[in-house]
Amino acid sequence: MSKYLPRQLPPGHLFPCAAWVFARRALAVCTAGLALAGCVSPAGIGHQGKALEPAAIVPQAEYAIWPGDAWWQEYREPRLAALIAEALAANPGLAAAQARIAKAGALVAGANSRLAPQVSAGFSSSFQRYPINGIFPPPLGGSDDSENRLAVDATWELDFFGRNRAALAAANAGAAASAAEAQAARLAVAAAVARNYFEIARLLAQREIAVATRDQRVRIAKLVAARVEEGLDSNVELRQAEGAIPQIEGEIARLDEAVGLTRAALATLVGGRAEATRDLAPALAAAPTPQLPGAIPSDLLAHRADVTAARWRVEAASHDIASTRAEFYPSVNLTAFAGLASLGLDRLFEAGSGTFGVAPAVRLPIFDAGRLRAKLSAANADLDGAIADYNQTLLSALQEVVSTITAIRALDRQMSEQRAAQAAAESAYELALQRYQVGLTNYLTVLTTESGVLQQRLAAADLKARALVLDVNLKRALGGGYRADAVASNR
Repeated sequence: MSKYLPRQLPPGHLFPCAAWVFARRALAVCTAGLALAGCVSPAGIGHQGKALEPAAIVPQAEYAIWPGDAWWQEYREPRLAALIAEALAANPGLAAAQARIAKAGALVAGANSRLAPQVSAGFSSSFQRYPINGIFPPPLGGSDDSENRLAVDATWELDFFGRNRAALAAANAGAAASAAEAQAARLAVAAAVARNYFEIARLLAQREIAVATRDQRVRIAKLVAARVEEGLDSNVELRQAEGAIPQIEGEIARLDEAVGLTRAALATLVGGRAEATRDLAPALAAAPTPQLPGAIPSDLLAHRADVTAARWRVEAASHDIASTRAEFYPSVNLTAFAGLASLGLDRLFEAGSGTFGVAPAVRLPIFDAGRLRAKLSAANADLDGAIADYNQTLLSALQEVVSTITAIRALDRQMSEQRAAQAAAESAYELALQRYQVGLTNYLTVLTTESGVLQQRLAAADLKARALVLDVNLKRALGGGYRADAVASNR
C-alpha cells in the first residue's frame, strides 16, 4: 500500500506523530509551490486612475461651526422634527441601506472565516461485492461487504501570499463604505423632508396672499359697480374689475394643486402615510442666520459621508486587486482527518478501526487561457472606476458648498432689494386706489399697481422659503453632523 494513503493504527496508538507528519509535508508542499511560482504572471497589468488631492483644488480654511446631527431642531418646528424622525424610521430607502450594511457585515464574516481551519464531521457507508480478480485477493475478493467511515475532517488554507487577508480587508472596506452610504442616505432623506416641509409653507403663504388679493378684488368690484350706478365709471371698468377675480381664483387652484402634490411627496418620504401630511399647514418662519465659512473648510471631507463612502470604495477596490494578484501564486492547503474506518459495519467501533491522515496540497495556475489576467484587469478597471467616482464625489461636494454659500450671500442682497421694491409697490398701489376713488385715474391703473403688489408679496414668500431651503442645503453640504472619525471609532 502506498505510504501516502492513510494507515490504520493498532489499538491504543491512535494519532501518534500527527503534528510531525503534518508539518513535514506542509513544508515540502510550500517549497514545491515556491519553486513553481511564476508560470502565470500578472506583469503589465495595473490601474490608471489617480485620486484628487482636496488641497490642490481650492484654498482651504478652518471652520468651527459644524451642524449637529439633529440640525433640524434649529428651526423650532416640532412637526418638522416629528416628520423627520418618522422618515428616518420608516423610509424604504433607508431600510434598503440597512440591509446593505447587514449584507456587508455578513461578507466580512465570510471573508474572515476563510482565515481559519474548516472542520466537519461525516459518516459514509457503501456496500459492494469485491471481485475475485480485483486488487483484493480472497477471502476479501469474491465476498460482499461494506466500507464504513466515521471521521472528523479539517481543511486549512495557508494564506502565504495574503489572498484571504486582502479579501478580508476589501470586505471591511466595503462594510465601512456601506455604513457611510447609509449615513449619507439618512441625511438626504432628512434634508428632503425639510425642503418639502418648507415648500408647503411657501405654497400656503402664497395661497394666503392670493386669497387676500381675491377678497380685495371682490371688494373693489363692488366699489366699481356702485360707481357705475352713480355714473362715475363705465361698464369697461366694471368688466375689468370682475375679470380680475377669475384670474386670481385660477392662481389659488394652482396653488392648491401644488400643495397637494408636495404633501403627497412628503408622505412618500415618511413611509407612505398620507394621514401624516394631509392637514399639514406650516407657517413660513424666518430662517436662522447661518455662520458661513470664508472658504472650503479644511476638514470638510471628514464631515461628508458620501466622500467617505467613495474613499472606502477605492480602498476596497485596491484590496480586491491585491487578493486577485495573490491568485497568481501557489495556493497551499492542508487537510487532515481522524476517526474510524472498517470493512463491515459491525467492526466499525472495534479496536483497530482508528485511522488518521494528513494531506498537504499545492495548486499553482500554469495555463488558464488568460482567466486570471482578465480577472486582474477587471479588478484594476474597478479601481479606476472607484477613483473616478471618488473624484467626482469630491468635486461635487466642494461645488455644493461653494454654490450654497454663494447663493446665501446673494440672497441677502436680493431680500434687501425686494423689501424696498415691495414698499414702493405698496405705496404706488395705495396712491392709485386713492386717486381712483376720487376720480383722478382709471381702474386700469389700479389693476396695474395691484399686480405689482401681488408679485412683490409672492416674491417675498419665495425668498423667505428659499432662505430656509438654502439653510437646509448648507447643513447638508457641511455633512449634517456626520464625522468619519467618530464613526470609525465606533466600528
